[in-house]
Amino acid sequence: MRRDAQEVALPASAKTRALLAYLAVTGREHRRDALCSLFWNVPDDPKGALRWSLSKLRQAVDEPDAPHLLADRETVRLEMTGSHCDFARIEEAAASDDIGTLETAARIRGEFAPGLHLRGCEEFESWLLATREDVRQRQLRVWRKLIGLLADEPERALPFARSVVEADPLGEDGWVTLVALLADAGRSDEAEAQRGVAVRTLEAAGIEAEAALTRPVRSAATAAPRPVARENGKPVIRQRVEFCTARDGTGLAYSCVGNGPPLVKTANWLNHLEFEWESPIWSHWIEALSRDHKLVRYDERGNGLSDWKVADLSFEAFVQDLETVVDAAGVEQFDLLGISQGCAVSIAYAVRHPERVRSMILYGGYSQGWKSRNDPEELARREAMVTLTGVGWGQGNPAFRQMFTTLYFPEATDEQAQWFNELQRISASPEGAQRLQRALGVIDVRHLLRKVKVPTLILHSRNDSVVPFEAGRILARHIEGARFVPLDSPNHLVLAQEPAWPELIAHIREFLANPRD
Repeated sequence: MRRDAQEVALPASAKTRALLAYLAVTGREHRRDALCSLFWNVPDDPKGALRWSLSKLRQAVDEPDAPHLLADRETVRLEMTGSHCDFARIEEAAASDDIGTLETAARIRGEFAPGLHLRGCEEFESWLLATREDVRQRQLRVWRKLIGLLADEPERALPFARSVVEADPLGEDGWVTLVALLADAGRSDEAEAQRGVAVRTLEAAGIEAEAALTRPVRSAATAAPRPVARENGKPVIRQRVEFCTARDGTGLAYSCVGNGPPLVKTANWLNHLEFEWESPIWSHWIEALSRDHKLVRYDERGNGLSDWKVADLSFEAFVQDLETVVDAAGVEQFDLLGISQGCAVSIAYAVRHPERVRSMILYGGYSQGWKSRNDPEELARREAMVTLTGVGWGQGNPAFRQMFTTLYFPEATDEQAQWFNELQRISASPEGAQRLQRALGVIDVRHLLRKVKVPTLILHSRNDSVVPFEAGRILARHIEGARFVPLDSPNHLVLAQEPAWPELIAHIREFLANPRD
């Protein structure tokens, strides 16, 4: 605690200091009996102990003309008007995209209430542990936002990348980002040294380092540039990952790339903005779609660079996340692209906001999730996959993940299969992958199909093993005026080497040029 930049001596009593922290962070009125139960749940005189602590706190926090500790016979609260709380600053900054606000909060480092421990006060200890983790997650979000906003200024972004690694030493993405920023800043020797530290740190914890950390760092003079979209083999634009905050406080990562009319791609399961950028599965999609458009992509909650630990993984949350991203990206009217379960989210958004959706493309989608389709064979297979996800998803051996790869991409090359195996490992935790699968299984937007009033193009692979071809035909039958294009492919996402790829992209470009024809 400081007053006029001078440190204020706090009472020596740990419980009194804990009481101050609790009142400041919760920011609300508390009943005296609740505080007694929290801090002095003993047969002695808890009310007297509380009175003694409050008297000590008044000496520290109250000013002659501005009392801050307000207490009556029943309640106690700390009046924070005219004061600043580090916890509140971090909380507010985590929801902001202003660099100045974020940098101010980023200077607040370290553990919440370091060294504080109250033996025998289990309820308070539980609150303290949860608050420490909450602060750590918000600090990480602030630093990651700054890294995204300062992607073109690696020296300025480096301190925040170091903070991420310090706070989350087992997070692979943090190490990958730090090494890449050091390389971009011309510090190739340090980048290589940090890469070695990353690999050793992860291996000591039983984590197999991802591919980006297993390759030696080349010097700045010979290193290839960081991933960029390409046209005719030449780099044309740099991806910039930014962050916004959903209504419930979930951090969402999104990116904009390319120039032209906005095209928003709704998130789908297994997205990772950075890892997809040069992937053999997604890069041809990103390049083709951003050639004539401003392509907006984002990682779904629980997935990729967006927050993994989220309470709400409902369909409604997915739709609200799309609303949050398009507002953060500043696009007013746009074409909307849904892939797989992103189709259902796109449909719901288009029905709610028809004035903002110029046209809609639905690829490989469905109106009913796997649980709602009531296919006993599919239901049994999917339930088994959810169970196996919990057993083998996070293991270094990709055998479990190969099950998904074979289902999604039966004609993948070795490179494509290895990439998709790795994407599964880094895009979501085992628990998150299970929760997402269950959430997608109960999607049902059949009641919305006839309410779609925007021009719609529907494409579906004939032999898709993930989403039945019939699911695409159902969309086409019930969305008025929709165009339906079957594609000769067994893969859930058409790959660059397939004859169906040029056909698919030609249909999309033709439709976007004249969606109402």
